[in-house]
Amino acid sequence: MPTLTAEDGVTLHYTDTGGEGRPLVLIHGWPLSGAAFARNIAAFTTAGYRVITYDRRGFGGSGRPEEPFSYDTLADDLGTILKGLDLTGAVVLGFSMGGGEVARYCATNPGGRVAGAIFSGSIAPALCITDDNPDGAMPWSGFKEMSDACEADRDGFLDQFITWFYSTPEGLQVDEDTRQEALAIARQSDPVAAVAAILLWATDLRADCRAMKMPTLVIHGDGDLNVPVAKSSARMPEFIPHCELVVMRDAPHGANVSDAAQWEGAILRFLGRLDG
Repeated sequence: MPTLTAEDGVTLHYTDTGGEGRPLVLIHGWPLSGAAFARNIAAFTTAGYRVITYDRRGFGGSGRPEEPFSYDTLADDLGTILKGLDLTGAVVLGFSMGGGEVARYCATNPGGRVAGAIFSGSIAPALCITDDNPDGAMPWSGFKEMSDACEADRDGFLDQFITWFYSTPEGLQVDEDTRQEALAIARQSDPVAAVAAILLWATDLRADCRAMKMPTLVIHGDGDLNVPVAKSSARMPEFIPHCELVVMRDAPHGANVSDAAQWEGAILRFLGRLDG
């Protein structure tokens, strides 16, 4: 199990297909791990890209942090992966809460190792409703209630969340084996880190998004029950005017699995334009 070590000593488990192609770093959502992209990797490697996944601290095979963490810490972890593998010209994809790592890292490391950014079903730019952000999804109390619910009944919360993950208003969009596969990955998460990470979804990333200058793709399913597109990705052009927004019709949060061909196709077209 290959790992790199963050500055504070937490180990980060990663996978790397290798090769000479442009690096594509895939950052998973809550409560999964890099294994969430297992079904997508072949499409990208076949097209000639070097694909890297890693497990966020506290998730999958990565170390369990003893101290609280923020998106500053998580962006530093992304930096550990990029530097440790000496990646240049990389494209970083943040899925769901992974959009926070992408926004924070790209905003604070302009002109560095990253050539392009992708947000998929992302929490960016700002989900928490505040006086100056009335268009968010819910107030701080909503995130706290979710965190408390996960702490009180972890198994029940994970089971429901993974069902929502692959559902639209029309119901579950994957088979039960796929749902159970994701649930097994979710159960690998550290209970303390998983509860704490929910509160990070309320992070205001608007300033980070405004600072992003590299080519950017935003993908979101309009049937997403976990992160409503109107409260998240549909707002991104306001903060990243040059971004490309792709809304996948009738797709759930976990569109990389339920609608894999369409999701992969949008990413490959974006990568092709960068390579062109």
